[in-house]
Amino acid sequence: QVQLVESGGGLVQAGGSLRLSCAASGRTFSINAMGWYRQAPGKQRELVAVISSGGSTNTADSVKGRFTISRDNAKNTVYLQMNSLKPEDTAVYYCNAVSSIWMYWGQGTQVTVSS
Repeated sequence: QVQLVESGGGLVQAGGSLRLSCAASGRTFSINAMGWYRQAPGKQRELVAVISSGGSTNTADSVKGRFTISRDNAKNTVYLQMNSLKPEDTAVYYCNAVSSIWMYWGQGTQVTVSS
């Protein structure tokens, strides 16, 4: 089993920045990719960014150039640096970790961007 704990969400004005962190514990040796998803009210959960164990990244077009995903393998932690935030970025952000046989989710952290 892998446990994921997110932190760093909150309320910020448009144009501001936040940094989300997700710490993994448990069978972390089994983790391949880690990433961030988000879900706004009334919408489906969508991919924000993902990073492989080797450091390759993939970022959604809607946040490209504003959000950066990074990973510290020694700390089993993945980060999401969010700059130039917009009201449409408001959502619950979920950390995700993928092993060869299972997908794990964190409990989510709320990000609210005021206009």
